[in-house]
Amino acid sequence: MPKYLMIYHGGGMPETPEEGAKAMAAWDSWYQSMGAAVVDGGAPVGQSHTVSSAGHVDNGGANPVSGYTIVEANNYASACKHAAGNPMVVDGSGSVEVAEFIDMG
Repeated sequence: MPKYLMIYHGGGMPETPEEGAKAMAAWDSWYQSMGAAVVDGGAPVGQSHTVSSAGHVDNGGANPVSGYTIVEANNYASACKHAAGNPMVVDGSGSVEVAEFIDMG
């Protein structure tokens, strides 16, 4: 079954312990809704750096990455349906980019 990389953009850190607990519950619920499709639950990430032939910048670029997850799905439509339930998408604080891994074997 194809694997898909979900790349998160946006979101933010909760400001209170109560907000943190609510956010964790939403993420846990989302992961549980995907069940065995979750290959790697991923993690949030820190400030990204962009390296190109023009040099190195540490400002995250135009659309900084805030985390990732890897899932299995039958096709892009199924993977995107999973992404639509992401808590950042649901609450409008971020977006999820979905990309299929290409089998080079």
